[in-house]
Amino acid sequence: MRILSLNAWGGKLHSPLIAYLAEVDADVLCLQEVARSPTTEAEWLTYRDGDVELPQRANLFDEIAAVLPGHDGFFCPTARGTLLDGNKPVTSEFGLATFVRRSHSIIGQTLGFVHGSFSSDGWGPHPRARNAHCIRIFDHGAGAAITIAQMHGLREISGKNDSPARHAQADVLAKLIRQVWPGNERLVVCGDFNVLPDSATFQVLAELGLTDLVVSRGHTDTRTSHYLKDGRFADYMLMNGNARAARFEVVAQPEVSDHRALLLDLR
Repeated sequence: MRILSLNAWGGKLHSPLIAYLAEVDADVLCLQEVARSPTTEAEWLTYRDGDVELPQRANLFDEIAAVLPGHDGFFCPTARGTLLDGNKPVTSEFGLATFVRRSHSIIGQTLGFVHGSFSSDGWGPHPRARNAHCIRIFDHGAGAAITIAQMHGLREISGKNDSPARHAQADVLAKLIRQVWPGNERLVVCGDFNVLPDSATFQVLAELGLTDLVVSRGHTDTRTSHYLKDGRFADYMLMNGNARAARFEVVAQPEVSDHRALLLDLR
């Protein structure tokens, strides 16, 4: 089984992103920062917040689904707000997307907020709401089940250091995982956590038997050349002792976002 985790950056690098997702041949794709705007036919919209302005692919979820016809897709929004088509406001939703190859049986799942709650009338104040999606799959090739969870961790203006909100977020994530994972099978947890490697988040997840593959295998950078700030850690992938990795890669090329993709092949 191949599992991919990637912050899609709203599809800013659209052409290489779509090509990579179509070609990588992942069984499960865990994607963060995905938009869906069903009321517009525009391809590009703009997100504005103060002096921040970012291009967003208006219907990135649908475009990814179109190049993954053999997968079932799940869109998990955190908020419904406004993007701009020029100066025209367009209603859009933003959140997680999970795609699962249809040859695998989905036998359980849960979706919940790890910080805040769904905002239906705007993106909300910072730090904004965040969610996690946990899915349990029967892998017929391996003859066994596996639970996979992804999270997009909250972003705080002060940076990525631990905070009470981040610790609470980790506790809620662990509770969501336990709702689906029976405790005696393979478990993989991934996403853009927005924390540093010494975060208490990893102590909480260690109680589930999870070990991070990014830091434990000596990787020091999960960002691409499109990210110009200091602090090169954001994305993580963890697995428990029931899982066996044939290969783990923090993908340097191609660059399809300001985040690197994390790619795990399980035996």
